[in-house]
Amino acid sequence: MQFDIITIFPKIFNSYLNESIIKRAQKNKKIKINIVSLRDFTDDKHKKVDDKPYGGGAGMVLMAEPIIKALSKLSLDKGRKKEGLNKTKIVIFSAKGRQFNQKIAYDWAKKYDRIILITGRYEGIDERVKTILKADEISIGPYVLTDGDVAAMIVISAVSRLIPGVIKLESLEEESHWNLLLKKEK
Repeated sequence: MQFDIITIFPKIFNSYLNESIIKRAQKNKKIKINIVSLRDFTDDKHKKVDDKPYGGGAGMVLMAEPIIKALSKLSLDKGRKKEGLNKTKIVIFSAKGRQFNQKIAYDWAKKYDRIILITGRYEGIDERVKTILKADEISIGPYVLTDGDVAAMIVISAVSRLIPGVIKLESLEEESHWNLLLKKEK
């Protein structure tokens, strides 16, 4: 499984992704994590990634153009077969999105070999991004965060542990959510 994270603060992930189970999963090549700095895809000298919402509204949102450029750089269509990455999920984090849960984590671990996580800041992400990319808008709970970076870490943790070989199967079988998932699958 490959996780690509598009963020304006890539250093936030250093500590979390380089410790414990996630570190071991990367070392054992069960998962690959690629962090993409959104500021690398701007054209101005200040590396500006935010602007007023298209169509009006309060606050600032991440602009569509740098996000689209970042996705293009990730070569969603070119080279994916060569890398063996055929099934890709694009996720945008938003408090108004579908609430992430164990069932979604389980489904993603089974269905996809690449998950692209676009983390927002400020008032969120330009709405056109979701439409253009056909992204899944996900919330990690019934509350508002200052960013989507923590949400990305939660998704990586929840999905990674369900990939065979990341943790012992016995650990999963002892969880309350595991038996519920297996019953729904039958």
